Amino acid sequence: MSHAPQSRLTVFNERFTLARNAFGKLVLTTPEGLQHAGVLPVRAFPIQSPQACISLLDVDGHEVAWIEQLDALPQPAQDLVRQALQGREFIPEIQAIRSVTSFSTPCTWEVTTDRGDTRFVLRGDEDIRRLSGNTLIITDSHGIHFLIRDMAMLSRESRKILDRFK
Repeated sequence: MSHAPQSRLTVFNERFTLARNAFGKLVLTTPEGLQHAGVLPVRAFPIQSPQACISLLDVDGHEVAWIEQLDALPQPAQDLVRQALQGREFIPEIQAIRSVTSFSTPCTWEVTTDRGDTRFVLRGDEDIRRLSGNTLIITDSHGIHFLIRDMAMLSRESRKILDRFK
C-alpha cells in the first residue's frame, strides 16, 4: 500500500509564491518547490476577522498553508487571495432596509446590499441572529445569509424596522 507524501503545513511567508495557472486555478509553490494547484482560501472567521486567519486548502481539502494576516502578504498574492475569496463567498451586507410587507412572519423584505437591491422572504424571527454587539446575520427562506455588520450604521428608518423583529 503506497501513501502520497504528506506536505507539511507552513505559515505563508515571502518565500512562497502564489499565482494563477493557465486554467485560472491558484497555485501555491513552497520554498522546497512543491506545487499545490487549485488551492482554495477559506476564512476561519469570515465575519468577525475577515482579514485574518485564512487557510489555503489543496484540492483534497487539506490545509497546505496558513495566512495569519492577509495585509501582511506581498502583492500580487494579496489580491489573488482576495479575488478567490470573493468568488467563493456570498454574504451580501445589508446597507438599508427599504421596506417589509408585514411585521409578522413570513414577510418579504426589500433591502439595499453591497451587491445591489434585492428582496427576500424572512420565515421567522428566529432567522435573525445576533453574532456579537451590533452584528446580525439574517437567513432568508432559501438559506442565503445576509449580514448587518453594524446596526448603528443603518439609517434610523432601517433600525426602526429591524427593532420590530428582534
